[in-house]
Amino acid sequence: MRVHVRVPATSANLGPGFDALGLALTLHNEIVAEERDGVMVTIEGEGANRLARDAGNVVARGVKLAYEAAGRPFKGCALACVNRIPTARGLGSSAAAWVGGLVAGNTLLGSPLSRDALLGLAARAEGHPDNVAAAIFGGLTVSCGTPQGVTAVTLPVTKSLAWVVLVPEVTSATADARTLLPRSVPREDAVFNVQRVALLLAGLQAALPAALAVALEDRLHQPYRLKLFPWMPQVATAARAAGALGCVLSGAGPSLLAVVAGDGGSVGRAMEEALGRAGLRGTARILEVDAVGASSKVS
Repeated sequence: MRVHVRVPATSANLGPGFDALGLALTLHNEIVAEERDGVMVTIEGEGANRLARDAGNVVARGVKLAYEAAGRPFKGCALACVNRIPTARGLGSSAAAWVGGLVAGNTLLGSPLSRDALLGLAARAEGHPDNVAAAIFGGLTVSCGTPQGVTAVTLPVTKSLAWVVLVPEVTSATADARTLLPRSVPREDAVFNVQRVALLLAGLQAALPAALAVALEDRLHQPYRLKLFPWMPQVATAARAAGALGCVLSGAGPSLLAVVAGDGGSVGRAMEEALGRAGLRGTARILEVDAVGASSKVS
């Protein structure tokens, strides 16, 4: 049996929704998986010259994790990975690898594990649920981890918005970006974010894009991460001047995500130019929301 898996890129946080919100985007990694003795991995595209091609590969580890969760022996697998999601850029490449492996393994086994079960496994492997929830369910997801597991809800997103992703050529590690965050924050900052994440969800649900100009503000993580990305304010200012409702770090960065009511072409160009003035190169892409999430088929 040969299994084909497709997993979307994801952008976490969306400004104020730190470790809670995730958005699936129409940029995908693809995996073809077959059972075999031992592990063999081929990789095309992003990370092809850096990622492991043996049992240490995260996709292969995800396949094995699915087998273990289903109580089935894992002898090995052959994986052919086509990676389009940039690695170490804040677009959920790690989450896509875990989810892709878990979905591939589950499908090879005849799908004994539910999507909720896959979510719990992926969240534990990844360390937080926001990216993996969006990768599994698609759309805009709100996720919450508890001692009993992960609860996630998917919300519809109006098609009138354009999502512009600026991907700098520089990379960043999530672990490094997290070390900059304080253990506690002022109550005023916590209230600031609670208000804005509520407004963000309400504005999207009610299809009132104007609310996003305020709702995308954040005080919990982005101000502290400016040490890594000092050029972010000028790029975000350029995006808003070109018509964006807001511009936020995508996950832990360095990619930026701008939200536009209408066509995003001029915003993408403005972001590229502002990044260039800061001495860096990057490419802006206009993406849609992936409403499907991870999918698989057997051939």
